[in-house]
Amino acid sequence: MCALASTSAWATATIPGMDEEEPQYEKLSDRIRAIMEESAPEFVKIALADPEDRRTFIELMSEHEGRMAPWDWERLARKSQLAPPPDDLWLTWLILAGRGWGKTRAGAEWCHERVQDTYGRLHLVGATAADARDIMIEGPSGILATQRPWNKVKYLPTKRNLEWENGAIALVFSADEPERLRGEQCEAAWSDELAAWRYPEAWSQLQLGLRLGPMPRNVVTTTPRPTPEIKDLAKSPTTVITQGITYENACNLAPAFLQEVIRVYEGTRFGRQELYADILDDAPGALWNHSGIDEARIEKAEAPEKYDRLVVAVDPAISFTSESNETGIIVAGKYKKRAYVLADHTARMKPEDWAQKVVMLSRQYDALVVAEKNQGGDMVQHTIQVYDPTIPVKLVSATKAKHIRAEPVATAYERGLVKHVGTFMKLEDQMCSYEPGMDMDSPDRLDALVWAMTELIVGQRPAPVAMLVGNDLGGESYWGGADSSRGDKAPWLSPMN
Repeated sequence: MCALASTSAWATATIPGMDEEEPQYEKLSDRIRAIMEESAPEFVKIALADPEDRRTFIELMSEHEGRMAPWDWERLARKSQLAPPPDDLWLTWLILAGRGWGKTRAGAEWCHERVQDTYGRLHLVGATAADARDIMIEGPSGILATQRPWNKVKYLPTKRNLEWENGAIALVFSADEPERLRGEQCEAAWSDELAAWRYPEAWSQLQLGLRLGPMPRNVVTTTPRPTPEIKDLAKSPTTVITQGITYENACNLAPAFLQEVIRVYEGTRFGRQELYADILDDAPGALWNHSGIDEARIEKAEAPEKYDRLVVAVDPAISFTSESNETGIIVAGKYKKRAYVLADHTARMKPEDWAQKVVMLSRQYDALVVAEKNQGGDMVQHTIQVYDPTIPVKLVSATKAKHIRAEPVATAYERGLVKHVGTFMKLEDQMCSYEPGMDMDSPDRLDALVWAMTELIVGQRPAPVAMLVGNDLGGESYWGGADSSRGDKAPWLSPMN
């Protein structure tokens, strides 16, 4: 029933996949226990009860209740997985929940319950045809795995439908093919991962088809993203919203999965979406937004095989304590006129550790090291070259405000001159949450990114007039365009190659 069923108290419950002796997990594990205790299904609470209480409960169960227990969803489910009362005036049940919360199970169980007594014609719509088949229908928590023995269901893939023994039918659709929904009508629908649907028309066509019966309803199960459809649904007075946290279902998750999502997502802005089901809007004053970065993303197979230039950009931390900033380390390359973000190795490290990491990356990529010297001057170059004096290091100084240095880089993104090879969650969260002028933690990853892009593309435009000038972006000898009669520096400074 549950990995915790053998324990006698929530306070001592073991959380799968967590080494609670590690300091960073201590507070988190207590919080997860509190979440699990508050949301536990009735049967789990019984399993964790005193032996005498469990015995009493079992003795009071009728023979029929005992036989039905494996399909007694009201007792197997957490309260948040149970649908709003059918007599209430709602049209959409919007389940916004983190990874592994049990969204699919809630959607499948709702379908089984409703075809027994309410609906005879449903639509099931997945983000893709494969998702509809592999998750909603054939998945471990899907329609087939949760069917009732007294009302079994057959999946007929050639007809794209499901047929229950009592005559109820569900047509299966892919949101990638919105035209197939045109003209089809139903009494109820289950829409999975709406936030990942590529074509808004699919949602519109589904809504137009929900027109049979006295109260057509739609259950939407999705990880939240701030798409127009999700935002509109959340505002609607006919929508009932359930928000679920991944940790509510910790006892049913594989230890390896739980350990990995905690390691990767916990404490990040992306984790607030993927674990805690928050709908995250980009910071109003941020120079970047997530949709723009998504458009700039490519797979490794799409990236150039070789680059014209490569850099390892470093925004160093000069101390190492639990309160120290991280050392920003970004690897990027340039091919023709475009820059590519290749890796993010940012971490909280001792100076000797980040120096060795930078040396290793410089050798691996045959890259120039670009390091900010404001936080330590020549010490930065010395720290790196003590491990390899042949490593090429260029020191740069931040003489302009952070947002002024970042703005031309943001413009390069808008012009399509920068691509992300893969996903860099923490970097991208920092890019989309940094607001110029706001009091916030130092964006070390973003700083390193700005130095990398400045070196590769921001300062690479040819100057109309050549003269030797100082440079605010770094380096000792730069050619730039300027009006010598005024003695000013030109905004189109270009480094001498």
